[in-house]
Amino acid sequence: MATIDIEKNKNKDAAKLSVSKLKRLLDKIYLGGGEKKIAKQHKKGKMTARERVDYLIDDGSYFFEIGAFAGFEMYKEHGGCPGGGVVVGIGEVRGRQCMIVANDATVKAGAWFPITGKKNLRAQEIAMENRLPLIYLVDSAGVFLPMQDEIFPDKEHFGRIFRNNAIISSEGIPQISAIMGSCVAGGAYLPIMSDESLIVEGTGSIFLAGPYLVKAAIGETVDKETLGGATTQSEISGVTDYKLPDDKTCLDTIKDLVDKMGSFDKAGFSRAEPSEPKVDPDYLIKTFPDSRTKPYDTKELLKALVDDSEFTEYKEGFGKTIICAYARIDGWAVGIVANNRQVVKTKTGEMQFGGVIYSDSADKATRFILNCNQKKIPLVFLHDVSGFMVGKRSEHGGIIKDGAKMVNAVSNSTVPKISVVMGNSYGAGNYAMCGKAYDPRFIVAWPSAKIAVMGGAQAAKVLTQIQVSSLKNKGEEPDPKKEKELYDKIKSRYDEQTTPYYAAARLWVDAIIDPRETRKVISESIRAANNAPVKKFNVGVIQT
Repeated sequence: MATIDIEKNKNKDAAKLSVSKLKRLLDKIYLGGGEKKIAKQHKKGKMTARERVDYLIDDGSYFFEIGAFAGFEMYKEHGGCPGGGVVVGIGEVRGRQCMIVANDATVKAGAWFPITGKKNLRAQEIAMENRLPLIYLVDSAGVFLPMQDEIFPDKEHFGRIFRNNAIISSEGIPQISAIMGSCVAGGAYLPIMSDESLIVEGTGSIFLAGPYLVKAAIGETVDKETLGGATTQSEISGVTDYKLPDDKTCLDTIKDLVDKMGSFDKAGFSRAEPSEPKVDPDYLIKTFPDSRTKPYDTKELLKALVDDSEFTEYKEGFGKTIICAYARIDGWAVGIVANNRQVVKTKTGEMQFGGVIYSDSADKATRFILNCNQKKIPLVFLHDVSGFMVGKRSEHGGIIKDGAKMVNAVSNSTVPKISVVMGNSYGAGNYAMCGKAYDPRFIVAWPSAKIAVMGGAQAAKVLTQIQVSSLKNKGEEPDPKKEKELYDKIKSRYDEQTTPYYAAARLWVDAIIDPRETRKVISESIRAANNAPVKKFNVGVIQT
């Protein structure tokens, strides 16, 4: 008993250190371009992007930030791009969930890097899937010109934003834009393709070409205010709908506009009176081990996530390396698909490795996913998976076919899918457990997450063996020292690329969260998803 307690305390200490690192990194990201740039923003009479968001959302409400780590440790040759130069997230405005997109003018004057475009598109995707009103707080210098070839012309680049504006409008999802700083060139279309646009006097400006470009193009000399300031665009051109004296008045007006919106049909997901788990909140981080190779009791972990620590397990005695269960999280009915990291024994005496998907586990999960779609129950995937089982026995047993059934069910599922990457998420296991490629409504990671085709040690062994085999085929004898150096180099690179920060920087996950916030994130995700009616489910062809 004492040994178990010591192990749990070690897990807790390691988790707290990881969360402390997460918060330190976030604090730095929250500064955007730094304190000097923030002071410069204030000197102009402008609030920062985060100050605008904080003022806009209801007091004491939860802001579910998306992509805070976007661009993390990227674009170093250009001085970096903290947060991708834009603040994105779901927040309550007058009691209504809205998707908020706020350009951060302290980061390269709010210019768009490639990751900025990807983050904006993700915001629009979430808004479309969940029928959330969109609020754009515009303060941007436009495309970051040194990287224009990576942000301007392609399907998933800058222009897609305005295409989405039109699609969102056609679907009846409200869009409100506030021009609170620069809004130039192609970026000028975003606020004007919104349903309503506001502009702040003295700081807001919108035009297709600024004074310098106008001078170069047609020889005309004109100042910024005359060309496209608040008075010009509100009283002469009629491009904008509201002219406001300052940031706060502008944001107050947005609140009033949101307050008058009607409501959409709901999906109708079951929600009961929420109740807390019966165990201490820290029980979650005590149960989850620091080492990614150690087994643990996943059912004990579930007790720290679900209401009253109670769940109804589906096919408990079959396909034991995946746990499927019905439960409630913050009152919402959910279907949980979780990898079981314990080594399990089947009735035939076979030992199955924890965290590996076997044919029986895939079959069970497929049936469970179909049931949740049939009963309109949102799905929660908890990742800690090494992949599908390999080897002669598995191949003869049809592991590819059974895996394909599960991937098919995940792909065609129409109820909301929320993915939480707790630990490993490797190879096809990532796909079957609803990784980013399978359209989860939201996907978040714990600081302990690892996402890759395989683990660093596995990849290094495979690639080193290939290299050694190649040398032998050439008649050369491999040097053990160089072989070790190659192994270490490959492992180091893979270990760096499997961290949650590497994934979050590229928006493979929407956020990295404190594990103890998991219930809140899942609840807010389902609340958002409940705004959009569920489409008819059609699974397509599944081989039996």
